[in-house]
Amino acid sequence: MFGFRRLPPGARSRVKAARSLFITHGVESTPEGRSLRLLRRWLSPAQREQFARSGYFEVVGSDSGKRYRIHAGASVNVCEIDERGRLQEGLCFMPIGALPIGDVMLAQKIALETCEDKARAVARRFTPNGFHFRQTRPLG
Repeated sequence: MFGFRRLPPGARSRVKAARSLFITHGVESTPEGRSLRLLRRWLSPAQREQFARSGYFEVVGSDSGKRYRIHAGASVNVCEIDERGRLQEGLCFMPIGALPIGDVMLAQKIALETCEDKARAVARRFTPNGFHFRQTRPLG
């Protein structure tokens, strides 16, 4: 039969500390963690703060000057927004391959900021609603 023993008082705090270290540093060594770290490096300070606070960041298109909001996610996560920040048209485009979320979001950011018309040409349109962008916690 299985026997369970109680941990000595000092061991509990060591286990808790080890778990905390993994959560803060171990996640960074996963592909998702590394991709989000790379994404944060490419964001401006304002975008980084917005991503950490809200789970999305905004970019300005290179050709039209329109504003876009890129939500945390790998698909159906880009929306054109109006001057009041309301969601207008949703765009679904992504690089080919199974990439981590941060890499997909970075590719979307670069595409909109450098070749907006080409990104819009390949994007599928959708009508954004609150369901698409609900989240439990920001990734940034």
